[in-house]
Amino acid sequence: MSQKFLVIDNVSKIYGSGPQAVHALDNVSLTINAGEVFSLLGVNGAGKTTLSSIIATLHPATSGNVLFKGESIYNNITEYRRHLGFCPQKQNLDHELTVYENLLFAGRYLLMPEHEIKQRIDELMTQLELTRYASFQINALSGGNKQRVLIARALMHKPALVLLDEPTVGLDPDIRRKLWELIKQLKTMGITIILTTHYLDEADTLSDRVCILDKGKVRLVASMQALKEQHEMESLEDIFIKLTQEYQKEAA
Repeated sequence: MSQKFLVIDNVSKIYGSGPQAVHALDNVSLTINAGEVFSLLGVNGAGKTTLSSIIATLHPATSGNVLFKGESIYNNITEYRRHLGFCPQKQNLDHELTVYENLLFAGRYLLMPEHEIKQRIDELMTQLELTRYASFQINALSGGNKQRVLIARALMHKPALVLLDEPTVGLDPDIRRKLWELIKQLKTMGITIILTTHYLDEADTLSDRVCILDKGKVRLVASMQALKEQHEMESLEDIFIKLTQEYQKEAA
């Protein structure tokens, strides 16, 4: 039986007040199971980034709750963050440091013991094929390798939950495919992954289940198999376009 690993419970996010208030999320509820790849999909402005930022504790919800293994993350955000790895959409590595130093700083920031930090850096360097770049400045890396360093940083403390916000945006197709393989590896290690992406082929290849957001509301949550069987289509992109057109007609 699937474990209710992360529960989003009636979460709303409102920016501003009065007539100018923007309802970025409107009573969003969903459950993410342990060990799955769960993708958040939607057109620009659907609420994907807002929901990701709340799960990552970058911004608080206006109302509602987020439960991690049955406990509200707001009871002890510091403890929740010990289980969370976050790879942001915009690269925020320290360009004054080398690859190795970026990971070293991350380990110290996370209060890991010094011997564990060095061991973990060696493990991640090998796993993500970064060993040869250990002494490189960040600006000397390709986009794909910068993304690998971001993922390595997110994995430093062996998190149970990893949030990947548009992890392959702007990358060459061959680099995207290599990162797909890495994400698959993370899943085999039992890591739960929340993936936010605009690339439907990416979600199609990697996801166990997808959630489609539209104007801050959850429109559906379904497994890839169930979604394809229901719509009698093999392509997630075709299904997504069909559903998006239906949502637009409803709103008209």
